[in-house]
Amino acid sequence: MKKIAIIGASYLQNPLILKAKELGLETHVFAWKCGDIGEQTADFFYPISIVEKEQILEKCKAIEIDGICTIASDLAAITVNYVATKLGLTGNSIEATEKSTNKHMMRNAFEEHGDPSPKSVLVSDVSDLEGIALTYPVIVKPLDRSGSRGITKVFDSTGLEEAIKVAEEQGFEKHALVEEYVGGQEYSIECISYKGEHHFLAMTKKYTSGAPHFIETGHMEPAPVSKEIMSQIKEIVFHALDSLGLKYGASHTELKIAKDGTVRIIEIGGRMGGDFIGSNLVRISSGVDFVRAVIQVAMGDEPDLSPVCDKKYAGIRFIFTEEDVEVIRRIKKTNPEIIVASEIHDITGEVQDSSTRFGYCLMQTNTRGELEKYLPRNEG
Repeated sequence: MKKIAIIGASYLQNPLILKAKELGLETHVFAWKCGDIGEQTADFFYPISIVEKEQILEKCKAIEIDGICTIASDLAAITVNYVATKLGLTGNSIEATEKSTNKHMMRNAFEEHGDPSPKSVLVSDVSDLEGIALTYPVIVKPLDRSGSRGITKVFDSTGLEEAIKVAEEQGFEKHALVEEYVGGQEYSIECISYKGEHHFLAMTKKYTSGAPHFIETGHMEPAPVSKEIMSQIKEIVFHALDSLGLKYGASHTELKIAKDGTVRIIEIGGRMGGDFIGSNLVRISSGVDFVRAVIQVAMGDEPDLSPVCDKKYAGIRFIFTEEDVEVIRRIKKTNPEIIVASEIHDITGEVQDSSTRFGYCLMQTNTRGELEKYLPRNEG
């Protein structure tokens, strides 16, 4: 039996663990022991933090794994590609991993290769901006976090110092990026790559809470854009993936399209999107088993992108307030057949980032109109 290492054991990784077992692979899962579901569903679980690259490498050598992967985690992707490189397995290079997990290096790569992206400045303190002319509003964010953690829209200089402090506290590297604010509707693009050939899977329309933190309130696939825009997006994203050197596995590109049609790339991660995008929405909207494809590439095989189910409209609404709870209760009462999965938790405060939302409702419908009436207002 072939063996696959999976980095991370949370609910985000559990679809990966279950799919690998379904494909007949022996699963070896690494994560800090804290009672996550993957600790039980894995064939073998090792209580080693996902950041302990050397320890995981030595264990993987002893196990003699045939592949290694993760989904929806930038931090885990660093360890995945480190181990894959050291053991001669399929993965992205260390250089490509650095460019796709460090937003400053990413911006530099985009600038070097002519990819449309906001201008930014790397700072460790507000004094680093002395002599630099900023046009407000600006976005301040950590170098190396996802899930809307530590992101603030700043409208004038009075809020800049506090925003930098928040970004540095949330990041692993104690620096922040101050970058120009880009307006427009936000989308994300899911792709799978093999030997440098990129395959488009889905485009997601994002709904956010708006300023100052832009926390995602919902998603919809497929995104309602024209064929001309879609063709342009694919060309831009594939070029940017080449700029970063991402040749294998999933990628998640976040971008904005302005009212005049201008496209700007916000960032790219060398992993599938979280928030149920990669694990659920892509399969519903495209028919492609994205999780299976990630495993196949990790094992050195060309991904099978043939449909496994009929295509439908897919969406998710996250719970921030009692209003969201009431909408989900109404769906359960009037249209329960469209619900794929849902969770409702007690509302105990204010949502600070994606990890502190109070539940969700994952839906599929036959028409976009059916879905849109249950999605949140887009404040972003």
